Amino acid sequence: MTGYTPMIQQYLAIKADNKDAFLFFRLGDFYEMFFDDAIKASQVLEITLTSRDGGASERIPMCGVPYHSAESYIEQLIQKGYKVAICEQTENPKEAKGVVRREVVQVITPGTLMDGKIIEENENNFIASISKCKEGYGLALSDLSTGENLVAEVKRLEDVISEIYSFRAKEIVVSNEINEQELKHIKEKLELTVSYQEEMEEVIPAIAKHVEDENLLNSFMRLYSYLCRTQKRNLDHLQKVNIYELEEAMKIDLYSKRNLELTETIRSKSKKGSLLWLLDETKTAMGGRLLKQWVERPLIRVNQIEERQDMVEAFITHLFEREDLRELLKEVYDLERLAGRVAYGNANARDLIQLKFSLQKVPEIKHLIASIDHPQAKHRAEQLDICKECFELLEESLNEDPPLSLKEGNLIKDGFDNKLDEYRYVSKNGKDWIAQLERQERELTGIRSLKVGFNRVFGYYIEVTKANISLLEEGRYERKQTLANAERYITPELKEKEALILEAESNISELEYELFTSIREQVKIYIPRLQHLAKQISELDALQCFATISETRRYTKPSFSENHVQITEGRHPVVEKVMDSQSYVPNDCMMDAEREILLITGPNMSGKSTFMRQMALISILAQIGCFVPAKKAILPIFDQIFTRIGAADDLISGQSTFMVEMLEAKNAIVNATKNSLILFDEIGRGTSTYDGMALAQAIIEYVHDHIGAKTLFSTHYHELTVLENELHQLKNVHVRAEEHEGKVVFLHQVKEGAADKSYGIHVAQLAELPDNLIHRANAILEKLEKKEPESHRPSNQNEQVNENAQLSFFGEHAPQEKVNKASAKDQKVLSRIKELNLLDMTPLQVMNEVYALQKKLR
Repeated sequence: MTGYTPMIQQYLAIKADNKDAFLFFRLGDFYEMFFDDAIKASQVLEITLTSRDGGASERIPMCGVPYHSAESYIEQLIQKGYKVAICEQTENPKEAKGVVRREVVQVITPGTLMDGKIIEENENNFIASISKCKEGYGLALSDLSTGENLVAEVKRLEDVISEIYSFRAKEIVVSNEINEQELKHIKEKLELTVSYQEEMEEVIPAIAKHVEDENLLNSFMRLYSYLCRTQKRNLDHLQKVNIYELEEAMKIDLYSKRNLELTETIRSKSKKGSLLWLLDETKTAMGGRLLKQWVERPLIRVNQIEERQDMVEAFITHLFEREDLRELLKEVYDLERLAGRVAYGNANARDLIQLKFSLQKVPEIKHLIASIDHPQAKHRAEQLDICKECFELLEESLNEDPPLSLKEGNLIKDGFDNKLDEYRYVSKNGKDWIAQLERQERELTGIRSLKVGFNRVFGYYIEVTKANISLLEEGRYERKQTLANAERYITPELKEKEALILEAESNISELEYELFTSIREQVKIYIPRLQHLAKQISELDALQCFATISETRRYTKPSFSENHVQITEGRHPVVEKVMDSQSYVPNDCMMDAEREILLITGPNMSGKSTFMRQMALISILAQIGCFVPAKKAILPIFDQIFTRIGAADDLISGQSTFMVEMLEAKNAIVNATKNSLILFDEIGRGTSTYDGMALAQAIIEYVHDHIGAKTLFSTHYHELTVLENELHQLKNVHVRAEEHEGKVVFLHQVKEGAADKSYGIHVAQLAELPDNLIHRANAILEKLEKKEPESHRPSNQNEQVNENAQLSFFGEHAPQEKVNKASAKDQKVLSRIKELNLLDMTPLQVMNEVYALQKKLR
């Protein structure tokens, strides 16, 4: 750093400790950035890049943003995955000797953002930490904005990824024990910021002292240490660490959550069109966040599910009370994040007023819930803490319409503080006293032009023109200043009032700020109670949301059985809402010990995938405690849901569509139990026909023989329908379609038995492919169905197909010239092909036979 000015040397020293963040270096009214930070920030933020002399031979790149508008620039950087270190002056420039001391007061990262436009009010902002354990990984999660903390032990890295995806963590904290290969795998699946934390805080905070498992404690302490290092302030609002187990809830892996579109759609990545979009009738931000957590983690304990169901039923039967509750909840602000801002010390007066208004509604909510004639409602009402003391403090102290700034005054109510009242009285009445003094002195002296004035140099004074000085009594005033045409005087009384007025005006804002910070500190005492109240309010909000949706959309209360599925007139909840006024065709679904696997056939667009997703979403709705879209529903408790739906390449990790398909299928086959639900949609279509058919059959047989999970398997391989005769727990069902005047009509009805045909060409016709292409496809199909090989195109085609390009699988019309030239070995192979009775063989047998013949030819 030799040659740089002291200020630039200071910058470089601080930057060296914050290499992974943009350093916002406070200089006057600007945050400045230098060197590489300046070049990169000017590009990302699209601001002007300048330069300055820093003592070296070359000028230093520089850019900056105004202090008062820095928040928007910081948010832009955070949104793009960067970190920002805020470096402030920590010394009074007037008292500084040399360069003013500066320190980083906070490092803002994607996972530690407390507020701002990029934080969705209905979503948490989690940061995660991953540590190695003896049998897997320790996962810790924290939301600084709400204070929530969770830890879990996770055996597989895939489950770690799935959990991080569920909680939508924006950042992960790791140490060097997580190797590059593991990190690469995480980054391939998730878009987030990676941070490192090696050193650990020595003192275990009170919120984690109950965590006895060393692995879990280490994982949380790594995350806690990172938060302490970056936030550099008291984290009193952090709640008690919640130890949870993955087995306590229905497990839905990353792929299945995406495929089922639980919280966002696959195509647009937006909430609209997802199950969460359908359900979200919450009225508070904290209720919306809790609803999302419930959707991501359905329950598996029947008593917990039925507890929610009972409250939903109570809300449904008490319509007027529910509607009144919804109106009251609209007036409740985000208690969790308000408590977080109070703890952070960045809550302003308007935040505390929002807190007061929210607490004002709690007694009404408590009374309303107590009026519902249901034991659980009355119990919940009894548990509601109205935080009376906190409300009274805010009611007595704060003005209801305070300014946004804490330094402008007008924060505190009259009567709250005697000293402030005195200052205000003097400030308010001082000018009246001055005006009265002026009138009084004019009358006593008879000088009509006498006036009382003020300036910043001399303060208050009495001014008399020189023409009227002779009218003044000797010694009445004390001379203060002589002007060209007048004399200025003071009196002891005026000087005393001046001191009071000036002291009042200079001290009111300062005293109000001191009083406000004192009130904010007192509110901190109530943070645990406020957080508990927030949890209770959010649960009521989520449950009334279930009741509102269930009643509005004609949902039914489901019941639970050991191993029986009976859905009568079930509907896909999201599709039904999207269709709106159009009629949705409901379908039944029956599964038991004799019907573990349903093999679903039918044409594209007929509704096979909708029927499958419908089953999964009804199960999820039931296990989060909501009613379900069906006339009647009896369901088992599913421990896991696996899906293989849709086709997509994973180009980042170099995996083809078929590889993704096989990996998702493997995930289900390896991890499913007999209590799981599996949805396989068109397994095998990513490869050749016989490969795909063979794999599909083998997978069905494996699930049937070794897993025993409830499985919906849709396919276009009609040949697989014969499995009903071989696998006693598999049944064929199909989605009806009828042909009318050469066109297909989809009935969207699921019926017993196999479909008679695929109608693929009809779907192509609906897509308005050229007519001559459709006619040609029909001609080819007719010949294929008669087992006639298509050896050439019609004579009107300009190009002839090479007849020898591919050997016909069936072999009846193999080109004679080739046969004549064939060797004796080839002749044996051809003879064997002629002898094969393909219709009596399974796809797997065909594949094995072809493989053996191919080896002979080679």
